[in-house]
Amino acid sequence: MTETNIEGPLYAPRKKVYPQAVHGRFRRIKWALLAITLSIYYFTPFLRWNRGPGLPDQAVLIDLPARRFYFFFIELWPQEVYYFTGLLIIAALVLFLMNALAGRVWCGYLCPQTVWTDLFYAVERLIEGDRRDRITKDKHGLTVRRVGELALKHFIWLMIAWWTGGAWVLYFADAPTLVKELVTFHAPMVAYVWIGILTFTTYTLAGFMREQVCIYMCPWPRIQAALTDEWALNVTYKYDRGEPRMSVKKAEVVRAHGETAGDCIDCHQCVNVCPTGVDIRQGLQLGCVQCGLCIDACNTVMKQVGRPPDLIAYDTDINIQRRLAGKPSVYRPIRARTLLYSGLIVLVAAVMVYALATRGSLDINVLHERNPLFVTLSNGGVRNDYTVRLLNKRPTARVMQVSVSGVPGARLQAVGVDPDAKDRLDVEVGQDQTRELRLSVMVPSERVPSKSMNITFEVKDPQTGEMATAVDHFVPPTSN
Repeated sequence: MTETNIEGPLYAPRKKVYPQAVHGRFRRIKWALLAITLSIYYFTPFLRWNRGPGLPDQAVLIDLPARRFYFFFIELWPQEVYYFTGLLIIAALVLFLMNALAGRVWCGYLCPQTVWTDLFYAVERLIEGDRRDRITKDKHGLTVRRVGELALKHFIWLMIAWWTGGAWVLYFADAPTLVKELVTFHAPMVAYVWIGILTFTTYTLAGFMREQVCIYMCPWPRIQAALTDEWALNVTYKYDRGEPRMSVKKAEVVRAHGETAGDCIDCHQCVNVCPTGVDIRQGLQLGCVQCGLCIDACNTVMKQVGRPPDLIAYDTDINIQRRLAGKPSVYRPIRARTLLYSGLIVLVAAVMVYALATRGSLDINVLHERNPLFVTLSNGGVRNDYTVRLLNKRPTARVMQVSVSGVPGARLQAVGVDPDAKDRLDVEVGQDQTRELRLSVMVPSERVPSKSMNITFEVKDPQTGEMATAVDHFVPPTSN
């Protein structure tokens, strides 16, 4: 058996990236999306929505003590967790659709890591200067002015991170009230703990780890690579047009002699503006987040040297090969993959909208007691016990009628509830509340079934006629 010597490091040490400021169409899009997404995140907790007396008026609220989720006119209960499942399915399908259309466009424009890192970079440039200034200052070491700049930068970073954590906890309580409690140090300790955790993670991930999160920590680049196809648009260096690279003066001489010269002048501006330090001219790479900043930088240079724009652009390798063969470019945004994702998004969304539009304001959940499954009474009858939970989703209290069907001769009994009839109970449930009953279903000896039967529990509002049902089993003694 021979030993194999492993040469080289087992990990790649970080090389600090100094992204250069850039102007152009994609940079403007990123600024607009940054402003929109951060405004939604920071200010949504302060939006109000009138739901009536006794109910919270915060438009978006995760009310853990009351176990409710409020989103404007929508109110979800824990029993309706399937709506969150639907939202997660839609989010995944939208991500797949974005990938099928334009690769990692989510990473480049909407990913929280990208958005907050962009904001931190903006603060850094404002205080320390652009790429060359930051490189020079890091090389020359600390001075009094440098220490002041670093202190100011990190203070602003911490304030952004602190408000990021603070905004998160505002979704779990009335925002104005919680802000006042936080300022006066009367807020619950759990709020301070979560603000501290999120402040630390935002400050660390956006201030220091930056591109490391995209390249090493995030699983999406690996997943995305398995889901993409050859027709997905990606930020692409058009080597059919850019090669061979040479300076502007040399290219003029070469072209004057009738020879071919590429449009790329090897200025490295595409590398200098990249937030992850990728050289897009080496092809599609794991570090490329498809943000399009290299497109803006290259177009600026092309304009200066008098060459056509979009040497770097959203394109496909198929089109490069077609242009090399003298054929026109072809784009196929509508294909089987995108139609499938779009259809599934519409289908799931339609099901959720229909379920929301047709759901009732009352519900019933039933759980059969397991120990014991049945009780034989002294008169020969059989009793099954159930835990029944009634849900009143209206802002007013109401009396509900509970009855059963499916087992002949069954009568009901519940602790603390007087039966209105042998087969029906009238139960009062408070506004926007649930009420749990320990309910017994008793069948006389002459009507005891020989085998397990389905039993239907029904709850009805006699004033509106609205009703809901739940099905369980009535279990008799085992027959020999």
